[in-house]
Amino acid sequence: MSRRRIGFWYRLAAVIAKPPLLVLFKRDWRGMQNIPADGGFITAVNHNSHLDPLVYAHFQYNTGRVPRFLAKHGLFKKGFVGAVMRGTGQIPVYRETTNALSAFRAAIDAVERGECVAFYPEGTLTRDPDLWPMTGKTGVARVALQTKRPVIPVAQWGANHVLPPYAKKPQLLPRKTHRVLVGEPVDLERFYDKEMTPELLKEATEAIMADITALLEELRGEKAPQKRYDPREVRIAQRRKARGADAGQGPSGLTEQGSSQQGSAEESK
Repeated sequence: MSRRRIGFWYRLAAVIAKPPLLVLFKRDWRGMQNIPADGGFITAVNHNSHLDPLVYAHFQYNTGRVPRFLAKHGLFKKGFVGAVMRGTGQIPVYRETTNALSAFRAAIDAVERGECVAFYPEGTLTRDPDLWPMTGKTGVARVALQTKRPVIPVAQWGANHVLPPYAKKPQLLPRKTHRVLVGEPVDLERFYDKEMTPELLKEATEAIMADITALLEELRGEKAPQKRYDPREVRIAQRRKARGADAGQGPSGLTEQGSSQQGSAEESK
């Protein structure tokens, strides 16, 4: 999609959003040449701040190829915000409903029409303690393998310095720098024309996450942990720990050791 076809709503959003973003952030944007000039494609971006969709959209708007984000369907019902979301062609995601597959189909249709669909493969803000990319969900790989269109990995860093994950108040001063590094397309050809099993999709997703992580390492000048943070594994470990704690308690809520010690104290009186 060329800049001439950006449309009224995206231009209106840019007029509203760009001035405060220019005030808030300095910019270090690299790799714009890797954003395709034409044809449909996918960008896969790390997510570390509620603010980063705005600053990333600013970056990609400046490339002339505006992104179509997948976003929670509730945002499409919120007055002016909802009107902008609908007008700019964003894609609503209905989680755990009968409409859950509609976002997947809409993303495929958009890419095949020659548009860019921007994915946050992690599906939510990263929960990694040091804000490295977590394990990804397989939706981005499914769309990529279905359409065989380029997946462009993108790393960004800096919006989290203004609004850290789950923070309630922004940290506006001193002025922060939004850094973006765009890589070359992820090599996914080895996954084409194969049955899209859960194992294949997981492997393709990890290939995408690995490229994003490598770009973020370059941006940050640090090495990511060897093992990627997996929220599912953490939840399982927490449940096991909770069950273990419950199993070690007597009917009064004391641990067995504590109950025994209390009994000995009573006998010594």
